[in-house]
Amino acid sequence: MLSFIALALLAHALPIECENLLKHKLNIIILAGQSNMAGRGGVANETSTGIGTWDGVVPPQCQPNPSIFRLSADLAWVKAREPIHSDIDARKTDGVGPGMSFANAVLTKDPNFGVVGLVPCAVGGTTISQWQKGEFLYEQLVKRAEMAQQSGGVYRAMLWYQGEADTVNEEDVELYKGRLKTFFDDLRSDLHAPLLPIFQVILASGEGPYIEEVREAQLNIGLPNVKCVDAKGLPLEPDDLHLTTQAQVRLGEMLADAYLRFKPRSLQSNNVPTPCSNFVPFFIITAQFLWIILTFS
Repeated sequence: MLSFIALALLAHALPIECENLLKHKLNIIILAGQSNMAGRGGVANETSTGIGTWDGVVPPQCQPNPSIFRLSADLAWVKAREPIHSDIDARKTDGVGPGMSFANAVLTKDPNFGVVGLVPCAVGGTTISQWQKGEFLYEQLVKRAEMAQQSGGVYRAMLWYQGEADTVNEEDVELYKGRLKTFFDDLRSDLHAPLLPIFQVILASGEGPYIEEVREAQLNIGLPNVKCVDAKGLPLEPDDLHLTTQAQVRLGEMLADAYLRFKPRSLQSNNVPTPCSNFVPFFIITAQFLWIILTFS
């Protein structure tokens, strides 16, 4: 009888989604950068209003999966579905990005991988200077990543796709490599993950004339555990800036292949899971359990 009551209490305290997360170590994948990471696949601008509309097409490779969650804007774990940046890059119209195809591809090729926790942080139109320590986007990224880890997760990688906005100004181009290196170093330090694997997408397009210069800076970043995945040649939307839906699917699969080929060393203290902070704290459940024991003993 006592065991039944205890199990009922736990079932009441933890929603099904969080129960699933607690049963398995949550593999955290951070998604950061600008619009091509947030996802503009299937988004077209209305010629009369200039407002983007998403066609709503979700390819099979991007469909929801019971083993894929995302951290919402209000820091709750929810089942992931496209567009996964809709409440993060909320001022823009979001479509298909590489995150869901990445996660589905990893799970397909490694069935024992476990539960994926995507942490979307990308915001369209942002420059690398806006991702420096102390800036809003940087601090939000750190806050969201730490919350994901505290709720039982382990940092596995960051997928980074940014740079189109830095192809406009020559001064920004000259400073790009140093700013990017500083961003990666600071982020690893603040997340206490000095070996965090970073999978950087090399530009396929840009807003200005210095695309090749930014690409060269990205390719020659020279940091350990930073792997490059080149998006050059993938199909673009009519705006010649954003990847199409099928291009995003392919990019996600390319990132998954790169991730699965990579064998990271231990990520130190990131391997200690903790209970889901969005739901009833574990110490409350423990106290209630002890109360039952004292009452019925």
